[in-house]
Amino acid sequence: MRQIVLVLAALISSFGFSQDAETLLNEVYNKTKSYENISIDFKYVLQNNSENINQETRGDVIIQGDNYVLNFLGITQMFDGTSLYTISPEDEEVTISTDNTEDEFTITPSKMLSFYKEGYTYEMDIVQNVKGRKIQFVKLNPIDTNSEIKQVLLGIDANTKHIYNLIEIGKNGAKTTLTVNSFKTNEPISKTLFTFDKSKYGDYYINRLD
Repeated sequence: MRQIVLVLAALISSFGFSQDAETLLNEVYNKTKSYENISIDFKYVLQNNSENINQETRGDVIIQGDNYVLNFLGITQMFDGTSLYTISPEDEEVTISTDNTEDEFTITPSKMLSFYKEGYTYEMDIVQNVKGRKIQFVKLNPIDTNSEIKQVLLGIDANTKHIYNLIEIGKNGAKTTLTVNSFKTNEPISKTLFTFDKSKYGDYYINRLD
């Protein structure tokens, strides 16, 4: 789910920005930070010609502060601020773990506002007109030469300052594209949305990792 979370990222300034990129990314960060909650529906496309892979699917996520509920590939991930619940209806299993925020390689929706602080250099890239929308791309280049990622292109709607899409290109030639279909903010949500209710999964195997 790492790539899914990336498309939700709102960025802040970092060493290596050009001034224009820094200004734009700070605007995206500040606007996203101001929302009480965010609901996103997205499309995910994975292409790898060398492996003859062309996969397309959809997902959705609701984020409020550090809490989130992510639905993708038939699996639900829910974080309540303390524990991460991974719910798999196909396996009838719930895996419960403590969210390890100290692990720099763990990328979750709760880290979306700070993921890009370290590890990348940034520069402005091309501007595209997508169905009448001006999309400004920012190019992210990994500092770590051993990274499996060759390059990331983040598309930002110049008018709304919302993330439009993200294109991640791997050194193995794989290309992952995530496009935001809908971006809603400050929606009314249930007070128990981020609370795990064990009674709903009575027949499931509960796997506690820690």
